[in-house]
Amino acid sequence: MNVRTEVQRAKPPSGRMENIAIGVSNWSEKWFPEAYVFAALAVVVVVLAAMAMGVPLASAARGFGDGYWSLIPFTMQMALVAISGYIVAVSPPAAKLIMRLAALPRGAKGAVVLIAAVSLGSSLFNWAISLVFSGLLARAMARRADLTMDYRAAGAAAYLGMGATWALGISSAPAQLMANPASLPTGLLEISGVIPFTDTIFTWQSLLMTLILIIISLWVAYLSAPTGARIRTAADLGVDLTEPSMAVNKPQRPGEWLEYSPLVTLLLALLSVLWLYTEFTSSNPILVISNLNTYNFLFLTLGMILCWRPIRFIRAFSKAVPSVAGVLIQFPLYGGIAFIMTKTVNADGETLSHLLASGFVSVASSESYAAVMGIYSAVLGFFIPSGGGKWLIEAPYVLQAANELRVNLGWAVQVYNAAEALPNLINPFWMLPLLGVLGLRARDIVGFTFTQLIVHLPLVLLLLWLFTATFHYVPPMVPAK
Repeated sequence: MNVRTEVQRAKPPSGRMENIAIGVSNWSEKWFPEAYVFAALAVVVVVLAAMAMGVPLASAARGFGDGYWSLIPFTMQMALVAISGYIVAVSPPAAKLIMRLAALPRGAKGAVVLIAAVSLGSSLFNWAISLVFSGLLARAMARRADLTMDYRAAGAAAYLGMGATWALGISSAPAQLMANPASLPTGLLEISGVIPFTDTIFTWQSLLMTLILIIISLWVAYLSAPTGARIRTAADLGVDLTEPSMAVNKPQRPGEWLEYSPLVTLLLALLSVLWLYTEFTSSNPILVISNLNTYNFLFLTLGMILCWRPIRFIRAFSKAVPSVAGVLIQFPLYGGIAFIMTKTVNADGETLSHLLASGFVSVASSESYAAVMGIYSAVLGFFIPSGGGKWLIEAPYVLQAANELRVNLGWAVQVYNAAEALPNLINPFWMLPLLGVLGLRARDIVGFTFTQLIVHLPLVLLLLWLFTATFHYVPPMVPAK
């Protein structure tokens, strides 16, 4: 009798977290639309909200059209995040590393927790690495014949870094922007001054909150992972886990010689490595690797070297391309949403995002700032899932409010960071590259990520409120001209 049959006979436990995850998962499978439909409905909601505040329909439509292509560079970058990570992971050396990690867990729940730990830890350094590597680790574990793991829970675990810790790590775009005066608009610099990492992500409060979120996230991942007959494997979900063969034969025709020879790889790699060397030695390495263009260049170069022969590189690239279909078709909708909320104005010259911020700030005090601004950041982040670009628009009035209420500016940045990551747990935007790697749909994992959100939302708001009292207000440090 096989392992799967034995598992099906086992009586499923009645853990509360597992019941919530399964219940929401069953609901989402029936009612949660494809991610594209979800994004399209978000456009409708934002348009209606803009019209409710006095924006003419024609202006909203113009904002949607003007913004539709505004994320094209970012769309290409995100597509290459998934492609380059996939190429590296299916190369012979990297595939061996992933297989070694995948062999460590002895049980299904332990496998989900390990994937979650990798996702949470790696997201602190680079969210893109976290998405791709964790997704491929989940695929590798799912291929184990001796491990009957719920593939939905594994996929949700691979996504945890984007909803829990990434914005509190060195890849936080707002924290990076505020620490680099050359990147700040003059108006914002006068309001906030320079806010170094020591006042944001490296404060003991931020580090402690990060540790708490990691522990709680792993705990929820463990408790919510299905067992017994409730487990749905990759095979149950119809996911093809086969990977492209990286074996190469000898060329059969003279024209194939260069395809199989590492000579082309060596020449391109030499140029690429020289460029990367100049980049990393001429600037802060942390800032360099967090630039998506540099990140993708690095991983494409690494993938090319690890694949060694051009034919192997080409095959891996071709296999990875279908995984980015969701990114290409949906990101333009989010570009339209961002423009409607931040560029279209009513008769009073107000944007929807500014109106939301003003409404929240008007009811805030120095004691309630963290909770109020955290709610605002989470709500707006659901419709505009873009930490860096959105922060540049919102930072002037968010930090001005902090000045007026005498709230520590560094902690105000972290309030925004921690809360802005929360909607990622249910918003398909950032899921898309990972879903392409996993071969899943948003509805497959949202039951488990929603379970995390139920715990994270009150916890994050509570921690932000509690830690606010431990800070003192420091006037902005504006550098001399």
